[in-house]
Amino acid sequence: MSLAEFVREQRWFGAKAQEVVEAEVVDRAVLSEDPELVDALVELRYGDGNRDLYQLLLGEDGVDAIAEPAFGRALVSRMRENAVVPSEDGSLTFASLLRMPGDTPLEEVRLLGGEQSNSALVVDDAIFVKVFRRIEAGENPDLELTRFLCLNGFENVPALLGWWEYGGPLLTATLGIAQEYVPGAVDGWSLALAELAARPDDFVPRCRRLGEVVGRMHAVLAGDAEDPAFAPEEAGAESLALLAASMDDEIADVFQRLPDRDATVAPLVGRGDAVRDLLRSLAAISSLTRRIRCHGDLHLGQVLWARGDWLVIDFEGEPARPLPERRVKGSPLRDVAGMLRSFTYAAVVTEAGPAVEGRARAAFLDAYLGAVQGTGLLPSREATERLLRMFELEKAVYELRYELAHRPDWVPIPVAGILRLLEEGF
Repeated sequence: MSLAEFVREQRWFGAKAQEVVEAEVVDRAVLSEDPELVDALVELRYGDGNRDLYQLLLGEDGVDAIAEPAFGRALVSRMRENAVVPSEDGSLTFASLLRMPGDTPLEEVRLLGGEQSNSALVVDDAIFVKVFRRIEAGENPDLELTRFLCLNGFENVPALLGWWEYGGPLLTATLGIAQEYVPGAVDGWSLALAELAARPDDFVPRCRRLGEVVGRMHAVLAGDAEDPAFAPEEAGAESLALLAASMDDEIADVFQRLPDRDATVAPLVGRGDAVRDLLRSLAAISSLTRRIRCHGDLHLGQVLWARGDWLVIDFEGEPARPLPERRVKGSPLRDVAGMLRSFTYAAVVTEAGPAVEGRARAAFLDAYLGAVQGTGLLPSREATERLLRMFELEKAVYELRYELAHRPDWVPIPVAGILRLLEEGF
């Protein structure tokens, strides 16, 4: 099997619709001589002329061998050593923080199967190693935000233990990170499916705590006025107008592409102008107040329930967006809207009903607003409600596009969300 054919078959390959015409190793660093373990950067060239860069961990046969335990041991060992490993054209720099487990032998390594766009290993049930697959120039937000939160006292993330990055003529880029592994953790989506309908009196208080955690996270992310990458920015009427114009373009594009003969979207056919009118009405406020670095893709699948509390994970942002876009500051209410939409999805899937969903939403939102009170992050209560509904509308339109392309059975969920917002008006 050729390298191009191998990459096309991997679940983390993100350009399934593209024709891969060539795959070439453009740089490589030897992590181990015996057995031979190579961290390689592979350039994929597509039929339309575009290119992507992917990270592969190659064994002696030249095929990705991340499942080999030796790779996990080698990566963690290099981070422990703060090693610099030369490549043919540059170098790999490994780094650790003080909480990286020390000199104990590394034994058990297992590959996790849940990752979609990356690969993940667990070493000795103590260290979680995430290997980024598609590589872009710049520091990955997952490393950048996790490190910032850990160094600024936010305890509701798995502790950052280390990372490694590439530097060379091609680019400088993050290749992977290591965090504390939390045995027994349950992701929020799985917990919602188990409790939302059957035990809502257990789940709703968890939603309240989740609102506190997310609010505290945003307050910490907004707390350093000296760091240009994190310092909050005042966002006036012009910023809001640009944001609304971008949303308007997205709505117009999605509604122009609605299938005419699909019964699931029939209630929305011909209502694109009404949705855009709603957007303009919701955006009729003076400003966004402040923009900060945010999670960027927050939903129930991006939080873990462990040790009686919530942990926030996966700060990469939406993987389909270019890395520079994922580092842009924005309204924290976009994160809030993402979580509220996730409650809606869980309530529909579990058939919990609107009353239970409403309790979960109210508990989360009340706690969130309490946690950010006094930070200056949000405008007045009325303006906050308008912005939040505007971001929920944006999210529901995004969901509509996604479900039509990938999960047709779930199309009714965003359709119902858009209709609800239309009925509520402004």
